[in-house]
Amino acid sequence: MEYVYAALILNETGEEINEDNITGVLEAAGVSVEESRVKALVAALEDIDIEEAVEQAAAVPAGGAAAPAGGSADGELEEGGDDEGGEEEEAEAEDEGGDDEDEGDGGEGLGELFG
Repeated sequence: MEYVYAALILNETGEEINEDNITGVLEAAGVSVEESRVKALVAALEDIDIEEAVEQAAAVPAGGAAAPAGGSADGELEEGGDDEGGEEEEAEAEDEGGDDEDEGDGGEGLGELFG
């Protein structure tokens, strides 16, 4: 995560995100720098608009989950209705949630790479 934070600091201060600048930020923070990770980060961020990525991440609610089907926001189950309706709503919710793989903008592997 330190590597990503270094890139965010550079972006926030208007500095160019390159190997020398990231290395400088990391060394100033007392991090033992791995050159291969710095190169991988710079390559991964080459075509990424960091401002846009941060805005999109901020727009996603923590946990990413809505209230359970058939329940209200505070967790109480609604009375009335049939039992099958809840199962149908759950199935629809599962169908909608499976499209995440196609929505990436090229930064999918950053979490695994810089953990």
